[in-house]
Amino acid sequence: MKITSTAICGSDLHLLDGYVPTMQKGDVMGHEFMGEVVEVGSGVDRDKLRVGDRVVVPFPIGCGACSACQNELWSCCENTNPNAGVAEKMFGHPVAGIYGYSHLTGGFAGGQAEYARVVLADVNPLKIESDLSDEQVLFLSDILPTGYMGAEMCDIADGDVVAVWGAGPVRQFAMDSARVLGAAKVIAIDDVPYRLEMAASQGYETIHYSDTDVRSALLELTGGRGPDKCIDAVGMEATHGAAHVDLYDRVKQAVRSETDRPHALRQAITSCRSGGIVSVIGVYGGFIDKFPAGAWMNRSLTLRTGQCHVQRYMGPLLDRIERGEIDPTRVITHRLPLAEAPHGYHIFKNKADGCEKVVLKP
Repeated sequence: MKITSTAICGSDLHLLDGYVPTMQKGDVMGHEFMGEVVEVGSGVDRDKLRVGDRVVVPFPIGCGACSACQNELWSCCENTNPNAGVAEKMFGHPVAGIYGYSHLTGGFAGGQAEYARVVLADVNPLKIESDLSDEQVLFLSDILPTGYMGAEMCDIADGDVVAVWGAGPVRQFAMDSARVLGAAKVIAIDDVPYRLEMAASQGYETIHYSDTDVRSALLELTGGRGPDKCIDAVGMEATHGAAHVDLYDRVKQAVRSETDRPHALRQAITSCRSGGIVSVIGVYGGFIDKFPAGAWMNRSLTLRTGQCHVQRYMGPLLDRIERGEIDPTRVITHRLPLAEAPHGYHIFKNKADGCEKVVLKP
């Protein structure tokens, strides 16, 4: 496939920072990409995919035939990760192959390139047959379905208050999705001013966690009950507004006493109203310390999580884009040629130049 657009994802930073193992020299990163089919393998069904088709490629690779895929649990595919034994040692069971995301998930070359080899190409990609621009549909590869799944797992009812930890691209889409699904109030929690401003521009409440006690602020905004639903869209590299709490997990992570910093997850569990739902779409890779199991169990909280089952959501979300219900382009702040990808990583990682989302053009 000739790639026409690709993007840098927050999950790529976990690879860059060394928190996801098994990267090797020469690996091609990138799991958000789309483009034009230029060659079709002998095993591909020509009725489903042909040369010249314009497609978006989902980041998890599904076989379409195993029990997980048949139940639309695409990111848990039992057959597409050739290094399933490595993943099984980490997670207890294997996970699907993922493009550009280390050898833990198969070592598949990613899409931050001029061309990509798309495996099982008649099973996974979504064909785009309208005149929507690349930027309108590119994020169907990952971050839009991920944000939507985070909101969908909340079982949002009309009138619910939904709090979202983080205000990066996935989190913005989680907020948009919560509103589309009926939330009465959406609250964004972050400490980056331009990200909070982006959320506020869409009508969402904001909490700056570096100068505000998050749980107290959430109780004040919800009449003392806490949000009905909470979404942890941050994951393993969370930071905390209190320096001593932040230092605790950073030191433990540095000496490999834990692999992930679970500040956002702890806050979500202790802040959510009793009987509520905590949805986790932020990436976690290993082990965490001081998980508030007592709060989770004793207050009847439901915890739901998963790598996104992208293929389940691509078609319905494409319909929402075409109806104007969601505008994926609103998070794009930087458009760069592929050759400037290192600069894109620099500004995205360091939150410089107001960088929310980088789209790369080969």
